[in-house]
Amino acid sequence: MQNLGIAITGSGSATPATSLHNQRLTELVETSDEWITTRTGIRQRRLAQPTESLKSLASEASRQAIAASGIKAEEIDLILLATSTPDDLFGSACQIQAELGAIRAVAFDLTAACSGFIFGLVTAAQYIRTGVYQNVLLIGADILSRWVDWQDRRTCVLFGDGAGAVVLQASKCDRLLGFALKSDGTQNGCLNLPYQATPRELLPGVKVAQGTYQPIDMNGKEVYRFAAQKVPEIIDKALFQANLSVDQIDWLVLHQANQRILDTVAQRLNIPEHKVISNLAHYGNTSAASIPLALDEAVRQGKIKPNDIIATSGFGAGLTWGAAIFQWGR
Repeated sequence: MQNLGIAITGSGSATPATSLHNQRLTELVETSDEWITTRTGIRQRRLAQPTESLKSLASEASRQAIAASGIKAEEIDLILLATSTPDDLFGSACQIQAELGAIRAVAFDLTAACSGFIFGLVTAAQYIRTGVYQNVLLIGADILSRWVDWQDRRTCVLFGDGAGAVVLQASKCDRLLGFALKSDGTQNGCLNLPYQATPRELLPGVKVAQGTYQPIDMNGKEVYRFAAQKVPEIIDKALFQANLSVDQIDWLVLHQANQRILDTVAQRLNIPEHKVISNLAHYGNTSAASIPLALDEAVRQGKIKPNDIIATSGFGAGLTWGAAIFQWGR
């Protein structure tokens, strides 16, 4: 098969209507708006109500992305859902496929936590470049409020819920200019959402383990140290692959984890502040949703324009991290 290029032709996003400001969090844990804002840059986050689902948020973001790309749901060949918080542990991508009426599409979930969108982008590109599929819907969506310990002030101030999506299409001009992906399972303990089981004896000599997942656990200092070191390195690798220099980047769109991380990465790469896209003050850390959510907002605000060169990086649990350099538009 003839190798093809890819273009990102449309984006969309969706967040719950309910907003939780820092000040309201002081009613739950001992903290303050000033403490949260100065350490994280977050002022509020959106929380999904019990009646809202990952499927509903992801489907809304997807409809917007499909409309922006100018194609119909029936034309989508593949749906990739990057999430760590599916409605169904067996996966939610197929539910979204049915909701959208994307009758031709193969659909599956992909889990790489806060790196999920970048890993999904690279995965989608392989299907398109080899000529297997022409139109791919990539979704990043998470409802982390399901797994937050709301009495743990180290973590409950950080996370929010949301979804973002993009449509990738086969193109004669390859807009994905470079990428790099990395994993280090030896540091898994720095950030995880572990399963905890209790032994249960079914029959004499026959035991199983049954339980549930525990709330998000994170060593904030170690995660900050990891991101501050590894993210500039991985972006440099992706830029080298793309044969581009830092000053050719129009926008830096990082995983929206912490404003201090965004500032540190930009400084180490010598990227000026006006090129850094940041919306975490309004949404907090939405995991796999954060990059496409920030990307879509910047596109709809008219910041990101066709042919702009974007450097993006995701990093988080696993530990996983990755970067991609791409040109916006057809």
